[in-house]
Amino acid sequence: MLTAFRTFAKSKWAIGLLVVLALGLLVTGGSQMDVLGNLGPKHVVSAGDRSMSPVEFRGELDRIREQAQQQAGRALSFEELTADGGLRQYLEQKAEQLGFVNWAWKAGVRPGRDLILRQIRQESAFFDSVTGQFSEEQYQNALAENNATPEIFEARLRDQYSTQHYGAALGAALRLPRIYGAILASQALETRDGRWFTVTQAMAGTAPAPTDAQLTAFMNQNAAQLRLPESRTASVVLFDDGAAPAAELTEARIEERFNFRRDALSLPEKRTFVTLTAPNRAAADRIAAALRAGQSPAEVARANGIQPAEYADTPRSALGDPAVAAAVFGLTENQVSPPIQAGVGFVVARVTGIQPGRAATLADVREQVIQELRAEDARAAVYRRVEAYEKARQEGKTLDVAVGEVGARIIRIPAIRQDGKLRNGQDINPPLPPQLLQTMWTLGRGAESEVVDMGQGQYFVVRVDEVAPAALPPLEAIRAPLAQQWTLRENARLLGARANALAARVRGGEDLAAVAASVGAAIQTGTGLNRESAEQYGQGVIRGVFSAGRGEPFSQQNTADSFVIGRTDGITLATPVLAAPVAEQFRQRMAGDSVNAVGEAAIKAAAERSKARYDEALARAALGLAAEAPATPATPPGQ
Repeated sequence: MLTAFRTFAKSKWAIGLLVVLALGLLVTGGSQMDVLGNLGPKHVVSAGDRSMSPVEFRGELDRIREQAQQQAGRALSFEELTADGGLRQYLEQKAEQLGFVNWAWKAGVRPGRDLILRQIRQESAFFDSVTGQFSEEQYQNALAENNATPEIFEARLRDQYSTQHYGAALGAALRLPRIYGAILASQALETRDGRWFTVTQAMAGTAPAPTDAQLTAFMNQNAAQLRLPESRTASVVLFDDGAAPAAELTEARIEERFNFRRDALSLPEKRTFVTLTAPNRAAADRIAAALRAGQSPAEVARANGIQPAEYADTPRSALGDPAVAAAVFGLTENQVSPPIQAGVGFVVARVTGIQPGRAATLADVREQVIQELRAEDARAAVYRRVEAYEKARQEGKTLDVAVGEVGARIIRIPAIRQDGKLRNGQDINPPLPPQLLQTMWTLGRGAESEVVDMGQGQYFVVRVDEVAPAALPPLEAIRAPLAQQWTLRENARLLGARANALAARVRGGEDLAAVAASVGAAIQTGTGLNRESAEQYGQGVIRGVFSAGRGEPFSQQNTADSFVIGRTDGITLATPVLAAPVAEQFRQRMAGDSVNAVGEAAIKAAAERSKARYDEALARAALGLAAEAPATPATPPGQ
């Protein structure tokens, strides 16, 4: 299979997705003919005649989330599932996949109907358990339970075969020239003889301490790296209570809120259970029988090569698969379920604990109600201060006077860069909210912003106090590290100049041993060296001995503070009889990489030709997510 599809299959997005194709039950319906797609509803992904509607996309992501939850053993939100750019990665891969199968169908890569029927008849769920015969009715019912039709399911199988056969054709047709492997084998088996000596920093001398003039010139030469960016200091007005103690709440108000929220605060029934997912009903029957016989879920899982999913004190709402939820919450304690037709495969569940649901009492949720009321009061107090502040400013009062009157507070922000770091590049703790930074850089020196709503009952006003333009730091502030870098550069220059002078003497015909003796260096000799055995002497020796011709001198930097100067004395070519099998091994390794590279290029080209595209905003809307991925929450300054 091509690398692009292997990568997709290993990602968390495709958990169970390619298994879906193999099992033949869990069809996403994501690829379907939609010739009039441009005139109909919008699609999350579209590529030529193939498309995925928001409903189909949501169904596919529901199934992916369900299996991810089973593996994680806990409920997962779509925010967690799509974090760190995962949604865009999935959409890009899906667009390429649909683009490829659209192109393949039009190019004539179309599997025969016999192949599709053969695959369908391999799925035991489509056979009557009594007669053992294929049942058309059972086939249609099984697909209907998963919101699929035979037409959609068979189209998915055709797409699967097209992809597999195209990849197999690439692997069978692409043949690298034998010379590719021969070159690598020749290099690997070739041996060389050489002599060399090492030029050290001591032989070249070291640079004296730099003068101010030299450091200033060095700083100007590296101004682009050393220049400090523009920074700003600011005063931020916050309208919260700061460290003020929380106001007391009356018992009557607490009881009133509890009575209003009683139903929502009630405690749902929770269950502790374990599930084991099997690929087919026969395996699920064996698992259920073993559990009923007294074997532990861990023992049964090991025997069947699967991983159990354990759930502790889990409410029904946390289970994404309705069939699994209904079965689990219909069992008694220690009861084992029959095989459950789930979103992915068959699930067997065993309930080990039941925590009955009950109506909430005030004692159960008292602290929650109190915190809810206090948060509500805090937001109301903040909003009152915001209104009072805006009124005071409209009356012509200064920012400082208005802040003092309304009971807000001012936080001083030190000199920071536009990226939110301190002027020296260090992080500020706590980090500043992005809205604050964006507002600061829209204002000039001394300017004040309007009240900015950060959401969740938080507001701020910012005043830019000082603006420091981008400039080089003073010499005294960076003297030590600057002097260190200058010394390193000068030492490297002296070493390079000394090595070049010695190498010139060798190239001029002077004896290598005599040149080495002139600087007090010892000659090292290597015989029968290959690239692997020469590694012990350093990369400079490898580059020198294996780049020079027979009898030619070489000069290479070996480490940060040394050079090697030498001569290649002999070259022994690889023996053809020994090189031939090695060459074929190299060619086979390169062939796999070549097929993958060509396959990836073909997929991208097919997707481009099919005009594959996706709508991330529509995808997020289908999942009930915000139009844009939320930024990492930041703590307001001073809190």
